[in-house]
Amino acid sequence: MNSLVFLTALLAQDPQTPQTTTAALHLCVWPASIQLDSQRDVQRVVAVMVDNTEVARGAAASVTFAIGDPTLATVETRGSTAVVRPVADGDTELIVTDGDREVRVKVAVRNAGAVPLASFRNEIIPSLTASGCNAGSCHGAAAGKNGFGLTLFGYDPERDHRAMTRDLRGRRIDFAAPDQSLLLQKATTGASHQGGKRLQLGDDNYRRMIEWIEQGAGDDGDQAPVVTGIELMPSQAVLTGLAVALPFVVRARYSDGTDADVTAQTLWSSGNDGTARVDRGELVTTGRGAAVILARFHGHAAISRLRVHETDSPFTYAGEPASLAIDKHVQRALIDARTQPAERCDDVAFCRRVHLDLTGVLPTPEATRAFLNDASKDKRALLIDELLERPEFAAAQAAMWADVLQVDAQTMEPKGAALLGRYLRHAFATKRPFDQVVRELLTGSGATFTSAPANFQLVAKQPHLVAEKTAQVFLGVRLQCAQCHNHPFERWTMDDYYGFAAFFGHVGKKRGLDPYETVVWDKGDGEVRNLRNNQVMPPRLLGAGVVAIAKGEDRREVLAAWVTAGDNPLFARNVANRLWARLFGRGLVDPVDDVRIGNPPSHPELLDELAKLLVDSHFEVRHVVRAIANSRTYQAAVAAAGAEPRLFAGSAPRRLQAELLLDAIAAVTLVPTKYPGAPLGAPASAVDGGKGSVQFLDAFGRPARDSACACDRRDDPTLGQTLHLINGDTITQKLGNSQGRLRRSLKDRASAESMLDDLFLAAYCRPPTAAEKQRILSLFPAADAKAAIAAWEDIYWSVLNSKEFLFQH
Repeated sequence: MNSLVFLTALLAQDPQTPQTTTAALHLCVWPASIQLDSQRDVQRVVAVMVDNTEVARGAAASVTFAIGDPTLATVETRGSTAVVRPVADGDTELIVTDGDREVRVKVAVRNAGAVPLASFRNEIIPSLTASGCNAGSCHGAAAGKNGFGLTLFGYDPERDHRAMTRDLRGRRIDFAAPDQSLLLQKATTGASHQGGKRLQLGDDNYRRMIEWIEQGAGDDGDQAPVVTGIELMPSQAVLTGLAVALPFVVRARYSDGTDADVTAQTLWSSGNDGTARVDRGELVTTGRGAAVILARFHGHAAISRLRVHETDSPFTYAGEPASLAIDKHVQRALIDARTQPAERCDDVAFCRRVHLDLTGVLPTPEATRAFLNDASKDKRALLIDELLERPEFAAAQAAMWADVLQVDAQTMEPKGAALLGRYLRHAFATKRPFDQVVRELLTGSGATFTSAPANFQLVAKQPHLVAEKTAQVFLGVRLQCAQCHNHPFERWTMDDYYGFAAFFGHVGKKRGLDPYETVVWDKGDGEVRNLRNNQVMPPRLLGAGVVAIAKGEDRREVLAAWVTAGDNPLFARNVANRLWARLFGRGLVDPVDDVRIGNPPSHPELLDELAKLLVDSHFEVRHVVRAIANSRTYQAAVAAAGAEPRLFAGSAPRRLQAELLLDAIAAVTLVPTKYPGAPLGAPASAVDGGKGSVQFLDAFGRPARDSACACDRRDDPTLGQTLHLINGDTITQKLGNSQGRLRRSLKDRASAESMLDDLFLAAYCRPPTAAEKQRILSLFPAADAKAAIAAWEDIYWSVLNSKEFLFQH
């Protein structure tokens, strides 16, 4: 299918984009319905003003709550919140009014006379978590605190129950006088407690603990219904001003069909305390900006997206109307944030930017002149199409993936690393669907010096480490935290971790005929055990559970099919996100390999759109890159100072990556760099040796390829980099080379003006301004050739050390 079809599909959406932030408000009540399943079941209710898009704008000002039939339920008002309690079985309504606004919420009361036992699994453990008792800084530390140890966030309830009720000869529990239990005395500071007060006398969590002890402090174990998910309401909000409060409610759903208000047992955190903080279900704004509020309960998590403005003054979006779907998604976020976009960048900035981002090399002066002199309206789109077909694009894509795949001479031996590097470059050059490439990498077998994909199996020796890297590279998921305990910020458990590792348990590795070569094969046996209970783990797909595998079937084949499936959102979104980050310097999810509920994408609908485009194009990455590069968002000028980077209001200047910088110096001086294992003139992306192969690349942050983490590439400036540019051999040798641009121009007796034009076009993709030309040409002595050479070397050195050259913008 023609790529234009895919690009057109990405254009024809959402014909109108709102240009202002004004919105009518109406009363909204959460939850929308209430179900009370026992005498102990209560439900918190919040009344909030929302706009026409169901985005919360603040708590209702003068709200009242009333029960339609008081014989069935009661309501206790607490400002803009209320608590509904059961009285008798039946159906009624909660009537919520605010001035002339009214909302009616259905209330169903069932089993009002039943008094279930307090659940250790679903109530006591979460209460300890919400109070911070089992956090890593308290009793959840590996060694516990002061002789009392709990598992981190309650990942092992059996062990916690034993520690609370049996250890220390059971002295932590007092069945005769529950309120005198050492467990409660410490938490309420009735007894000396280094951790301070963790429970308030009389609050819901305290009463729940008292009930549990009065009922025998049992462990309901497998009898407890399993939490299947939680809901945080409201899920998004836009607030104005500081110290503005917004109430939340969290409701858990259970496997037996019941639900429960767990707001008081929820562990809260804010992604930006400078914008908002939240405690016990109440959010308070602290500053302008955006924040993600994370609510965690019993291994489940939910988020609410928050935006805070300083004032409620009207905002009019001044940018041009968006025509592409990409730009519409970005424009909506800019309007919500009351941020103006940068102007469209000029041809000079676009020409340099798109060459570096797509191919990793600067355009030649001749190519720059041709582009700048072209008067056609579609010249940018044509240039993008041209660059996508160049071999440098394939090399740049291969290098990007070689970093995270850890294509390294030390791990894979030089021959294996070179083979895998060539394999990746050939795959992108021949437009092989990327899902096919990934399937071959995951299932690679054979001798590593003849089968390139088999080298991926060498990134780690143990199955669980290979699984970690597989999840991080191809799904963007960091599983490492679940190796020793259930992930504290995500849904992944130790069962998920070791079940995923089980896919690599049957992989065998041995030395080949060449002593430096490794042979990889499916040996048909070899199990992975859970560190927590030493049980053998069956293969388990992330988020999809245990999978049945036929006898004799390679487990990795099953895993590869699932990872690369078009309906697996993790894979397609991860690849699309990495492509976006390649062009913008940061991902829609950032870092790109930290996909979790507490780190949501800045533009979720946009990421879904790009992932769909990738799937529809059969994972040919050029379609996604083309759509992004043609967008107004990508072609924006540098963003205004203070603009939030995650909004993509404009380009964010960033230092050229190590490989791009060294290739750029070579392009300006016309002296190619000889890279080990690559022919003279090959780009730095062709280097497959990893760390230590080229000193310049190591100094400027090229990743060592000993980690799958995106953070392995460093872009922070160092003193060594400065010294390398000022007096290092790289620039000095290239300027002194007789075949370089400078020496050849001097030998050909080119005019100083033409030499300066050529230099600026090569380095900046623009001619010098009149002021620059006048100032620089005045430096040359009238008839001193030796002094002229020295002056030209200084000019080249100044250009190659300038911010305009060193940065992508």
